[in-house]
Amino acid sequence: MEITINNKVVAVPEKLREVTLLNFVRDFAGLKGTKFGCGIGLCGACTVHINGAAARSCQVSVDEISGQQVTTIEGLAETTSGETLHPVQKAWIEEAVPQCGYCQPGQIMTAAALLVRNHTPSDEEIRQEMSGNLCRCGTYTRIHRAIVRAAKEDQNAEPS
Repeated sequence: MEITINNKVVAVPEKLREVTLLNFVRDFAGLKGTKFGCGIGLCGACTVHINGAAARSCQVSVDEISGQQVTTIEGLAETTSGETLHPVQKAWIEEAVPQCGYCQPGQIMTAAALLVRNHTPSDEEIRQEMSGNLCRCGTYTRIHRAIVRAAKEDQNAEPS
């Protein structure tokens, strides 16, 4: 069995097929950006993309995603034509979003998936999409501003 993580094919040993994707990514693949938060899919800290859609990696077993494409926070920028940072990551920096930073990978992954599906989300659509991601530091206003900034910058980008 194989899965693709950040555009690299990874063979999954038999004994690891039933572990969560979160544990596989962190402990086997060594990608520590995806965080363990609650373990029950409620906080969003473990959000990754599976085939481009945001998913809680603590709720998915490796066996369930055989042959699928997983993108973690470490591989997010690779999806934007060789840039070192994804537009959402750039906006996060420009808006000084993180405080402790623990939830930020999951927040960024959720926001990036939203902007792929909806290039011009309304304030309500942003609030709705991000409502499942918890931030103990309460940086929700800055998170919202960063998503709005990333959406505007995407609209202003030169067509390829």
